Order: sequence, then C-alpha cells, then structure tokens
Amino acid sequence: MAQELFDALITTFWMILGIAGIFAIFLAISGIVYLGWNFINSKKDQMRGYGSLKTVTFGDESSVTANRAASVAGVITVFLIWGIATGSALLPFSLPKPFTGIAQFEYTAVNTAGETGKGQVAVKVFEFGSEDTAAPEVPSGGATGFVANDSVALPERRRKIVRVQRNDEGSKEDGYKITEINGQPISPGASVPFEGGEVSMLASGSLQVRPEEGLTMESLYLPSPEQVFDRMFTKTNEAGENISLVAAGYQNVGLWENVMWSLVRVVIGFFLGCLFGIPLGFAMGLNSWLRGWFDPIVEFMRPVPPLALIPLIIIWFGIGEQGKISLLFLAALWIMIIGARAGVSGVNISKVHAAYSLGASKRQLLRKVILPNSLPEIFTAARVAMGVCWGTVVAAELVAAEKGAGKMIIAASKFQLTDIVLIGIIIIGVIGFGIDVLMRIAENKLVPWKGRG
Repeated sequence: MAQELFDALITTFWMILGIAGIFAIFLAISGIVYLGWNFINSKKDQMRGYGSLKTVTFGDESSVTANRAASVAGVITVFLIWGIATGSALLPFSLPKPFTGIAQFEYTAVNTAGETGKGQVAVKVFEFGSEDTAAPEVPSGGATGFVANDSVALPERRRKIVRVQRNDEGSKEDGYKITEINGQPISPGASVPFEGGEVSMLASGSLQVRPEEGLTMESLYLPSPEQVFDRMFTKTNEAGENISLVAAGYQNVGLWENVMWSLVRVVIGFFLGCLFGIPLGFAMGLNSWLRGWFDPIVEFMRPVPPLALIPLIIIWFGIGEQGKISLLFLAALWIMIIGARAGVSGVNISKVHAAYSLGASKRQLLRKVILPNSLPEIFTAARVAMGVCWGTVVAAELVAAEKGAGKMIIAASKFQLTDIVLIGIIIIGVIGFGIDVLMRIAENKLVPWKGRG
C-alpha cells in the first residue's frame, strides 16, 4: 500500500508539472498579447464608463467586466495551440510530423552454410484512420542468393515486427541470422536508421520497424481542427457519399436529434431542480425549524456525485427517460437549494429593519426586500446548476440511452473515434455557453442592482 501511495504521489507531481507548464505557456501568450493591446491603445482615453468613476474597484463586481478583445484572443490562442500540437494544415508552420508514405531498407542475412544474401523490404506507413492499409508491392529486384524481398504496412507512430526470414530459403535452420541493415551491422538490441524511421533487432533475431514519430500529437488522442471539421461536415466514403455527422448522423441517429434529446433532458431536469429547490431554499433561509430539518439531508447529498447515484436510479426508475431526468433533477436540486438559502440568509439586515420601519408586512417584506436581494445568488446558483446538468447528461445517458449527445460521445469512445468525441464535447460546451449567456442577459435585465449595493 505504501508503494502504491508513493506511486500516486509521484504521478501527481508530474501532473502538477505538466499542468503548470501548460498554464505557463498560455499565460505567457496572454501577457504578450496584453502588452501589445496596451501599446495599441496607449494613446486612447481609458477613463470612461461607470467603473472609471470609482476610487476602489477591487471586489466590486459592477466595475470589473470581461475584456472582449482578451476573450477573442484567448479563444484564438486555444485554437492556435491545438493546431500546432496536431500539425494542422491550416497553419503556415508546423512541428515535425510523423512519417507517412513508402520507404525501403536492405537487409543482409547469412545462412547455415555461411553464404550471404541481400533483400529489399518495402515499408508503407499510413495515416491513422486511413482505409488504405494494404501492404505495398514487394520490390521486384535487388534480392541475391537465398534471400527474397518482402513488404510490410503499419500505421503511423506504431511499431511492427517484420519477419523477413519467412521468405528466405533455410531461414528455419540453425545458423541463419540477419547481420546488416543498409550495410550497417546489427545485433539483438541494436537499431539502424533508414529513411522514414529505424529498424531494431529483437532478442529473437526478428526485425522491428518503427517509423519516425514526429512531435505532433497522434490523431487517436487529439485530431486536428480540419479532421474534426471534415468528420462533422464533409467526410465521404469510397462511393463519394457524404457520411459526415451532419449528413448521416452516428449509429442511425442524426446529430441534431442527439443534441435535441440531451437539451430536452437537461432543461427538464434543471426546471424541476429550480421548481423544488428554490422554494425549499427560501423556506430553509426563513425558518429555523425547516433549516434544521432539511440541512443534514442537503449537506449529506450535496457532495455525492451524480455518477454514484446511477445504480440506484436504474433500480428505482428503470432505464427509461424518468431515470435520466431524475438524475439531472438531483444534480440541480441541491445547488438550487443552497443558492436560494444563501440568498435569503445574505440579505442585509438594515434593509429588513428599514422595511419594517416603513410599515411593511411580512408578505411585502418577502416580495419587496428578500426576493429581490436573493435573486443574484439564485441566478449564480442557476448558472452553476445548468453547468453541472450539462456535465451530468453524459452520465445520465449511460442509462441505456438510444439518443443523446452523451450517448454519442460514449459510443464513439468505445471505437476510438476521437473526432466524434470532440464534436460532442464542443457542441455541449457551445450550447452550455449559449445558455449561460442568455442567463446573464436575463440576470442583467431582471437584477440590474446586482453588485451595486
């Protein structure tokens, strides 16, 4: 156990270094862009707007707003890093890419009788996901003695054993061995480079081909932007038919049908969470008995991840829509309860006293003071709950869903279709961002006093 704990700590340490490195690069680019932006705008008047009239802006939400130029630059930087890391053809420059194409090397073998022969091996390295995986033609000439030419095909960034001796006469007899690659001596454990990669000899005497890997990321782990675009809009099969996600969907379900079902489930689950969570949160904030009654339940369920509830959801509600919506409802419920409770508890007591001094009744106090001053916290909780619901929809659609963006992501991951997984993630993120923007607009319209005391 101590060794496992130590290994986990070491892994965590390397993760910290990796994450810190990524953040350092991103922040360095942000700093460079910021200096350029300030230089361009150095002669412009920056003292404008409501926030510029304040002497203290730190901690004042109404005076600190997002710089839209920084937002655009940040998004462009993400895509730029994505393109560089994947060797995108959309950029005028690129990191060294892995070798693909056809190369050739020569090997020299010695048989039991001490005779020497030479043969040619054609090596075909195809791109990940390519349909053309057939071995290349065997070289027609160059073989001497008992040695015969051979060929092999393998995907980029992969290794493959090449049993060249299978075509050679007497290769199964004792004393047969391969001694040279392209005129350079080779022995077990050694490697010899050739155009496009290197050839290594294993302990058994067999040869192993390893193409040049380059510095870009493999499509299996992160496809390039144009590959994702092609999969979504323009991908065709050998017959020229459009088999993209937009045109043909995935597993006989249209892309937008999948998205629509996920959106419907999220909206219904979120609505139910608000419908029951906000009144309960208000009750807990206004009544000490109800707060004491429900507080242990809320605080117990709040840290329980929705994934942990899937087995119970299946047992209780089955694998139909009720189970999926129930999981999303529970994901939003506790957040809305806590948000509404915090909003009520955070109302400034001086406002309550002022309302009472003006003769307000309890109903008027609730409607004119507590509810308006609670809305900022409720909107914040709603935005968090919506984000959690979108994150939970993938887990919810694990419950035997036939349609949904989450189901599409899970099914594609089983077949290592990373481009489809990325498309699903991007669509969920874009829709989630769009909903958040709409909620911000609604918040600005309905709660214009937020952050202004």
